[in-house]
Amino acid sequence: MIDWTPDLPDSGKPRYILIADAIAEDIRSGALKSGDRLPPQRKLAARLGVDFTTVSRAYSEAQSRGLLDSHVGRGTFVTAGSAGDTAPDPARAGEEDLSMNMPPEPTDPALLEKMREGLGYVGANLVSLLRYQSPIGSEQDKEAASTWLSMRGMVPRLERIAVTPGAHATMIAVLSSLCAQGDTVLCERITYPGLRNIARRLSIELVGLEMDAGGILPDALEAAIRAHRPKALYLNPTLQNPTTLTMPTARRLDVSEVLNRHGLPLIEDDAYGFIPARAPAPLAVSAPDLTWHIGGLAKCIGAGLRLAYVVAPSGRAAFNLAQALRATAVMPSPISTALATHWIEDGTAERIRRFIRAESAARQAIAAETLEGLTFTSDPNAFNIWLNLPKGSGRADLMGRMAGRHVGIMPSDVFTVSGAPDEHVRVCLGGSITREELQRGLMFMANSLQQEAWMG
Repeated sequence: MIDWTPDLPDSGKPRYILIADAIAEDIRSGALKSGDRLPPQRKLAARLGVDFTTVSRAYSEAQSRGLLDSHVGRGTFVTAGSAGDTAPDPARAGEEDLSMNMPPEPTDPALLEKMREGLGYVGANLVSLLRYQSPIGSEQDKEAASTWLSMRGMVPRLERIAVTPGAHATMIAVLSSLCAQGDTVLCERITYPGLRNIARRLSIELVGLEMDAGGILPDALEAAIRAHRPKALYLNPTLQNPTTLTMPTARRLDVSEVLNRHGLPLIEDDAYGFIPARAPAPLAVSAPDLTWHIGGLAKCIGAGLRLAYVVAPSGRAAFNLAQALRATAVMPSPISTALATHWIEDGTAERIRRFIRAESAARQAIAAETLEGLTFTSDPNAFNIWLNLPKGSGRADLMGRMAGRHVGIMPSDVFTVSGAPDEHVRVCLGGSITREELQRGLMFMANSLQQEAWMG
């Protein structure tokens, strides 16, 4: 056993994360070597002046990163595979954009090891994966995409499938081909802010449609088509961001009927459609000749892949998409594409999806218990809640109070297309935050809102 005591900086991170980061850094620097036995948890806790559970969680966190291995009765050791350049870079471990709606991160050591095995496959094919390749994926990658899309009840011909560098790049390419500057696109009144940013860049006018608990109203869609002569409709119909609402099958059929009658193209952002065990069939099933179905992998596998599986309205439309993507992004990363294909083929992707679903349900249960008495919409499969602030509370004040709390909160302003933003905020439950940290953060938020309401 080595006499190891880390220096913990005052960075605002949870102390167990600081200890795990220190383990990673000392492995990288050589201060800790493969086979070194770390101090017992109680002994290290006493040295650092923290409680036992903090060190226990730190060792578990380091083990989930593949840095440590524990043996009952023997102790905790630096693993043979974590020495030198293979150790995680602590600078990268801290990278996280809390403005994004992130899925919970895998923590199960067996699943993490399975994910790492995929990198071995990528490494074995690295030279060929560094070449320029198809702008919409190889035949093998499209086959994997078809397998993945089949979980949503879709079995399109391969000529209609495109593997693209993420939903954003796809939306830019599709909207650029459908619209000229000044044209109108319809969307939900409360919609994904990424669409608003893209529309602003392309000088496209967005018109928000009225919604109820089932999504956009077909009558509002009909009226907007007649009034604005739009070029397309954008929808995020499953676990809609930020409201968490899912459009039921009957409403999807009604909306599809309007689209088919008017021949209006649909951009269906199915970012969350793969999370539920049984989500309603995509609108692409009832309006196949009009729909650009975008099945992004950011929410159901991982944002770092920067990949989406797209079903175009026709083979010709897929060819045109390939030309647009070649001009803007050249191609999806072959390295990311090969990894995603391998994960789909060996079942790892499905294991990640199931983990995200189960962990999201656990976190939604934490939110329901901790925020009891507050009003919000949610879904067991969603990564967020859409919180209606109580009377006397303001979203700007809440954002200020929650700064630095590791809970991602976004105000209604960034989501609102039509009308004045109301007192709602999106509260993200995912990312790297643990269940315990999440509960503490939500408890602090609930207490802050009660205090604001009382003072108001």
